[in-house]
Amino acid sequence: MTQISTAAETVHSRAAGQREQPLWRRVHDDLRRRIALDEFTEAFPGELQLSTEYQVSRSTVRLALDPLRRDGLVSADRGKRPVVRINHGDENRFGPVYSLFAAVQASGMSQRSEVIRCEICVDPRVAHRLELPAATRLVHIKRRRFADEEVIATDKAWLPADRAAGLLDVDFSDSALYEQLTRQCGITLDGGQETLTAIILDAEQSKALECPAGSAAFFIERCGRAAGRPVEWRETLVRGDRFAVTTSFSPR
Repeated sequence: MTQISTAAETVHSRAAGQREQPLWRRVHDDLRRRIALDEFTEAFPGELQLSTEYQVSRSTVRLALDPLRRDGLVSADRGKRPVVRINHGDENRFGPVYSLFAAVQASGMSQRSEVIRCEICVDPRVAHRLELPAATRLVHIKRRRFADEEVIATDKAWLPADRAAGLLDVDFSDSALYEQLTRQCGITLDGGQETLTAIILDAEQSKALECPAGSAAFFIERCGRAAGRPVEWRETLVRGDRFAVTTSFSPR
């Protein structure tokens, strides 16, 4: 089955139970789902391609894309330096199910990772975060993340080796960790907690991010869960000049 028939059938097969929802909304919801799953690893498709893929008119595609552009998930600015914008208008978007990989791609930038370390280790501090015995063997992956060939973040992730050893043979230079976690290990994160703190970079951190010492950055600590169990502890340092978080709220 081709990608085209898959996307179209996904949207149209839901029509029977969602008659109250217009077609553009069903396309929008499916695109948002696919962004979260890191499906657009090469580039976000254009309006014509999406029109063919979903078998709908271009005006329907534009209506579906407008909220994604307003939310910053799809870049709409021309002639400006792109900035990764992660919008958390939905509480479920702020957490481990969201991927920096997807954010860079959705912003229209090319991305790659430089793997510094991918190994088995023992780290009592992280084991405690994962609610595991101190001597538990962990898969440790350390990377530098690039957007349009410029360093945007450094990233360290730990996962229990008995569940995630399949990640050791993965080439993460152009691949999302969460996608590979599902593909190689059968684990899909469905919740967790994330803390974002504004910091000032020290000399070592600035060197890793290739920016002046004393620059602003975000430090993100994340515990990802699957079926209620902690399966990932991650620490990410993101350049403050290349990253923004937008939050929506309502009377509810």
